[in-house]
Amino acid sequence: MLRFFAAFAMLAMLAVPASAQKNDKVHRLVIQVSENDAAKMNLALNNVVNVSQYYTGKGEEVEIEVVAYGPGLHMLRADTSPVKQRIMSVSQSMPSVSFSACGNTMEGMKKAENVEKIELLPKIEVVSAGVTRIIELQEKGWSYVKP
Repeated sequence: MLRFFAAFAMLAMLAVPASAQKNDKVHRLVIQVSENDAAKMNLALNNVVNVSQYYTGKGEEVEIEVVAYGPGLHMLRADTSPVKQRIMSVSQSMPSVSFSACGNTMEGMKKAENVEKIELLPKIEVVSAGVTRIIELQEKGWSYVKP
């Protein structure tokens, strides 16, 4: 009798439509910013907000990383970011979103500007190279967008 109930329970689970089953997939997106263009930076942030709201609204998990390098590093600089307030707002309201700054670009900017340090916005992670960070994330299965 116990076997009957166990078999019945297994069949009942199989009968649940796929749309009603819990989705354990974590959606992962890396967004590249490599131009010092406020419109493209805002577009990247729009992508961040839209993707995050879409999957969160479906009850699904999402991780997003914005990687800035080259002239796009200005997006994450405390002194030159045209989108500073939006980044700070996104960082506070969306904990699954992170921002990474290219260490190679920072070194180049320090030399070009003859300064000791490039000041970044709060909660920005420095990676050795922006391009290699994107490669590593894609190799781990992350989706890639360049607005």
